[in-house]
This record gives sequence, structure tokens and C-alpha cells, in this order.
Amino acid sequence: MPLIPIIPTATKPLNEGSGDTFYEQVGGRATFERLVRAFYAGVASDPVLVAMYPEDDLEGAIQRLTGFLEQYWGGPTTYSQERGHPRLRMRHNPFKVNPDARDRWLSHMHSAVLSLDLPPLQEATLWDYLERAAHAMVNTFDE
Repeated sequence: MPLIPIIPTATKPLNEGSGDTFYEQVGGRATFERLVRAFYAGVASDPVLVAMYPEDDLEGAIQRLTGFLEQYWGGPTTYSQERGHPRLRMRHNPFKVNPDARDRWLSHMHSAVLSLDLPPLQEATLWDYLERAAHAMVNTFDE
């Protein structure tokens, strides 16, 4: 399985001539907030995924994922300042992330990505990372 970067590295311009980071190209924090809120709207209605969150912590999860993604793609480094290194695999290890959970996650995230109506290159770039990240989080093949 290919390794995915889990520290903020996406600060180089996607279009070399533009001088903008991917974060800026897609609209900054507002875009990542829309993405994550759309994603968690799907999670909230998914019995497998919502069971991984304490009832009163979906807003906290929204803020953490938004912060992580905005930092990863070249935005503010608030996530690491508040939480330290992302350590994605370690943070997900307490949860049963099997292929079914991964596929549900991907389904909700794909809908959320499509809802952004990004230009094709930015959409493909974002989706490629999210898909690889989801596959890397699988930690069991038990049902």
C-alpha cells in the first residue's frame, strides 16, 4: 500500500505559475468547512460511522478534521499547534476501521467533495489524497 504524507506538505503551488497554495486555490477555510460539514452530515446518518463518535462530539470532530485538512493543504498550522503531530493511524487505532467502514467513509466524503463543485484538477487532487488516506486507515479486516 502506498504511503501517504501525514504532515503538512501541500504548500507548493498546484499550478506553478499561480503562486497560490492548494488551500488558497480552492477557497481557503470556508471551502474546507463546507467539505467537512457536508461529510459529517452523511456520517451523522450512517449507523456504522456515527457509532465511532461520542454523541456530543461531532462538532469537535468537524473542527479537528477541518483544521487538519486546512493545515495539510497549506493553510494555518493551528491543528499542530493545538494537537501536535497528526499521527493519523495512531489516532484512528482505537476504532474498528474495516473495509466496510472505509467504504462508507469514502462514500460520504465523495459526496462532500462533489458538493464543492471544484475545478477538475483540484477535485481530482483532493479526492486522490482522501482516497489514499482512507485506505491507509484500515486497521482490521474483521466484520
